[in-house]
Amino acid sequence: MTSKERFDLTVNHKQPDKLVVDFGSTSVTGIHVSTIENLRKFYGLKDKFVRVTDPYQMLGEVDPELMEVMGVDAVSAKGRKNGFGFYNHEPLMEYLTPWGQTVLVPEGFRTTTDEKGDILMHPEGDTSAAPSGRMPRSSYFFDAIIRQKPIVEENLDPKDNLEEYGFVTDNDLEYWKVTTEKARATGKAVVAGLGGTALGDIAHIPGIKLKEPKGIRDITEWYMSILMRPDYIKAIFDRQSEIAVENFRRLHQVIGDNADAVFICGTDFGTQDSTFCAPEQFDDLWLPYYRRINDWVHSNTNWKTFKHSCGAVEPFMSHFIEAGFDIINPVQVNASGMDPVHLKKTYGKDLVFWGGGIDTQKTLPYASPAKVREEVLRLCEIFAEDGGFVFNTVHNIQANVPVENIVAMVDAIKEFNGNK
Repeated sequence: MTSKERFDLTVNHKQPDKLVVDFGSTSVTGIHVSTIENLRKFYGLKDKFVRVTDPYQMLGEVDPELMEVMGVDAVSAKGRKNGFGFYNHEPLMEYLTPWGQTVLVPEGFRTTTDEKGDILMHPEGDTSAAPSGRMPRSSYFFDAIIRQKPIVEENLDPKDNLEEYGFVTDNDLEYWKVTTEKARATGKAVVAGLGGTALGDIAHIPGIKLKEPKGIRDITEWYMSILMRPDYIKAIFDRQSEIAVENFRRLHQVIGDNADAVFICGTDFGTQDSTFCAPEQFDDLWLPYYRRINDWVHSNTNWKTFKHSCGAVEPFMSHFIEAGFDIINPVQVNASGMDPVHLKKTYGKDLVFWGGGIDTQKTLPYASPAKVREEVLRLCEIFAEDGGFVFNTVHNIQANVPVENIVAMVDAIKEFNGNK
């Protein structure tokens, strides 16, 4: 089978010949740029500077050479700009990271350094604007800088939280046409991050791409607003989802079937041990707008819709299904209530589990290669039956993970596939 054929069976809950494998098709299934370099060295691949594909998280490019070695079946169709709002493609330039690695970054990747030695990133790559991201000296990625202006309750306007969401332009449409055609030509499944559908995703709330964000931009204030200002939140989601559906309509005219899955939203509803809100609040605040987007996609396209939510989200699984999502990620099997056997048995006929192949908090970074192999084989055995499982780790593979453990994971996937 080709990667595309294997993917089509999997997401339609039919048994493929082998596991579908993803490393790098989304911003939540990637690998840190330093770890990419270590993997390339281990596998004896051509010595070159690794390209940064996601400056916010400092994720690296899983290029065709590494895809081949790791058995990857899915590729990304990324947007024109990244989370900081600058053009995310060639021409590229060299950049020396705080940990001593030279990487390739877009020309808009312009940083400054504060008095503590922290690296600062600026919206749209404009160093004359106040910084919106900070990478502490000992860190490996950026954190958002909260730039919340004083809130005057009577002056709050939902339009302020919609500033970064607008209709796609003719240039956008041409870009997506070319980008998805190139991705389709790889013969792999294509995951498109079309943007504009992140309803309350905390990565987006601070407005790191905006020079002067208005509205509710403090993460704590946003969470409080779920209880204190539900009508304000609904007004944002209503207009945002309306714009999103129109954008999808326009995009589908040029993309067509050159995308297999679309990343809809990365809003987290779970912590390690519990949830951020009750399922009833999800039904009130999110479900109608998710449903609007998902219903349009399923009525008008062949795309599958991808929902990311970390944490102990078992209580939300049936609600994700009702909202129309096809795919759930990262399947945090080490969180409370996220028993793999229960998840597969209860929700596996309706949801594709994209992730959950190995615990990235304890096992992958700290266990032995033998333990890594054991866990991968066990979880694959649970999730892979009757399709509905795309192998990925529980969220991105971070810096400083022993390369031997990642190789043990890849070898275990190949071992599992060889036994099928």
